[in-house]
Amino acid sequence: MSYVSRKNIPENTIEARSYQTAIADSALSANTLVVLPTGMGKTAVALLVAADRIDTGKVLMLAPTKPLVEQHLRYFSKNLLLEEGDVVMFTGSTPSPKRVAAWNAARFVIATPEVIKNDLIAGRYGLEEVSLLIVDECHRTVGNYAYVFIGRRYNETAAHPLVLGMTASPGSDREHVAEICEHLSITSVESRVETDADVRPYVHERDLEYMMLELPEDLWLAVSVLNGMLDDRLTKLAELNYRVPKREALSMKALNALRAQIQMRMQEKDKTAYTAVSVHAELMKLKHGVMLAESQGSTALRAYLLRLQTEGQGGGSKASQRICADARFQRLLALSDSWTREIHPKADAVVRIIREQMTEFPDSKVIVFVTYRDSVQMLVDYLNEAGISARRFVGQASRDSEKGLSQKQQIEAIRQFREGEYAVLVATSVGEEGLDIPATDLVVFYESVPSEVRSIQRKGRTGRNTSGKVIVLITKGTADETFRWVSNAKEKQMLKGVSAMRSGKVPARQFTVPAAGDASYGVSGQQTLADLVLAKPEEEDDEEHPAVIIDNREMQAKVPEYLSNLGAKISLEHLPAGDYAAGRVLIERKTIQDFVDTLVDRDLFGQVKALAESAIRPVMIVEGGSIADLYDLRNIHPNAIRNTLASIAADYDVSLLFTKDAQETAEMIYAFARREAGSERSERSRHSAKTARQTNDALLYILTAFPDVGPKAARELLREFGTLRRICSASKEELMGVKGIGEKTASAILAMAVKTWEE
Repeated sequence: MSYVSRKNIPENTIEARSYQTAIADSALSANTLVVLPTGMGKTAVALLVAADRIDTGKVLMLAPTKPLVEQHLRYFSKNLLLEEGDVVMFTGSTPSPKRVAAWNAARFVIATPEVIKNDLIAGRYGLEEVSLLIVDECHRTVGNYAYVFIGRRYNETAAHPLVLGMTASPGSDREHVAEICEHLSITSVESRVETDADVRPYVHERDLEYMMLELPEDLWLAVSVLNGMLDDRLTKLAELNYRVPKREALSMKALNALRAQIQMRMQEKDKTAYTAVSVHAELMKLKHGVMLAESQGSTALRAYLLRLQTEGQGGGSKASQRICADARFQRLLALSDSWTREIHPKADAVVRIIREQMTEFPDSKVIVFVTYRDSVQMLVDYLNEAGISARRFVGQASRDSEKGLSQKQQIEAIRQFREGEYAVLVATSVGEEGLDIPATDLVVFYESVPSEVRSIQRKGRTGRNTSGKVIVLITKGTADETFRWVSNAKEKQMLKGVSAMRSGKVPARQFTVPAAGDASYGVSGQQTLADLVLAKPEEEDDEEHPAVIIDNREMQAKVPEYLSNLGAKISLEHLPAGDYAAGRVLIERKTIQDFVDTLVDRDLFGQVKALAESAIRPVMIVEGGSIADLYDLRNIHPNAIRNTLASIAADYDVSLLFTKDAQETAEMIYAFARREAGSERSERSRHSAKTARQTNDALLYILTAFPDVGPKAARELLREFGTLRRICSASKEELMGVKGIGEKTASAILAMAVKTWEE
């Protein structure tokens, strides 16, 4: 075996593979998308490129999960000739001050993308000195995923940018691949498939078997009952003159097309649309039940039926209530009482398959991929009862009594599996990417999946360093069979597309998305009103940016990105009320749908009250439409909407603003921030007399500048003492006698009252 001989890489550590070297050399000259089969060494390619670029600047590597970040940390720390501490990792659990210090000191940073995105928006550091951006699992670089923002920001600000995107499964959709390349400014593609001459010597045999199973009678009966209920709902929509598919063709694509019809009718003020929305929701729920019965089994189906019953009886959605009121649903629920154990043959098949594997190869490691958590836990129980050590591997989110796995628990589960503490990992999609388990001998698909990306990722968990086997369980006559053919067709299409990429040409998109924060839509060079309003005067210092505090729970929205691109100086905090703060202004942002939903289902006025009590200038921005749109979203009497708006403005003194989208929301917040930042200019304007309201605002504004004093506490102090002089002259005990004022706040007020002005 020959080894790589390159600067910054220890001798005799990395196997020399000609295709990896060729790809790396090419990637050093242009932003490159690398497409390699799972197990063919994408990380080794990244190592070769990083070893060259790290002498010219910092390297930043992004990976979608903490376990994958930790995996990369181990690999690059071992295989780069760097000092201890030069390679660091950032995750959400790393405090921001430590991240800033580590960023300044480190030469190689490996991080989850959300952490980097949030730090960039908050202005904690920049990407100017980053000489290489490595994006792992870059097929995620679409939509609102953090890779998109970071890719754009990097290519705009880095002194000497170079991007290396890596994936085993870019997808079969040419437009999807083109979007990835656009967001990362990719100009070159390097791809290989397992049949290529330079790759073939490193490919291990991987057997693929489809195991066909019969659906038992009870589950066929359940499917029949649910299909009958589906037929009734489709008939109802047809009677309302909607174009409905046949039940046999009721795929997610068909359901989405039906939803588009309904939304169009709503825009046209068609009153039937309100009924259709609810019927569509019933279709979605019933279709999900059919899918569970066919591909998952009795355990998952019964758990779902019980959740529907709880929703229907507990004041949930009207769709759940109507389904639960159906006599057929009640009979099906009663039938499910007899399912004391899993009756779908897939469960026994999994036990049988793994037992046979262990008999022949006792040290085998097996991964079973399952889409739904109910089935995960059922299989873990089945396997352990059969004497096969198994552990579940799921995401972090918790639902009902079922808790997810924290990132720490996920990492520990992978370690235990790698070291042989148990033989079988039963995983949801969280296990499809980035598992560093070189000796997985068998992968079982509990169900076929229609996504070629997911299918390839699943299969890639075996056949890496040794031969492996993949078994896909298929229930005859169900969606399992359909998904099998769909996935296979997409995989073939993707492989064809990957082969076509060898020319190095990047697929072109049919349209170009404007960069985030770009206010000039349409004609090039044409200024919009936003350009004119937001443009700074020529004499204004460009280094001065208006300050905006953003609640850290708001970072999933697009608004923070747009604010960052506009030039706002952003701080991330936990705001007790509101989402954005700029000087005296506190802003609560709601989508127009969320506004109506909160009014109907939650405590809108409680939120408005908290906003009003927490700010001198409270503002609520309703995003995504106008007042007129509020009347169309849910079946609410217009008078109720009007009374709500009147109460918010008149009773709570909260300003209501409507914006068309996230970008306009950001521009409005930025305008508030600029006005607040210009307070010194406004001080020069003379007022012959102030109103009582203005005086009160001034007093609150002054008092809330004191440490630990918020608007609510300031109001209580002013109600008690009347004037600022009396507050500053009060004793500590007198201050603590005011509601909401503790010893810490009282001490802070007294300390501030005697502070001396310093130039």
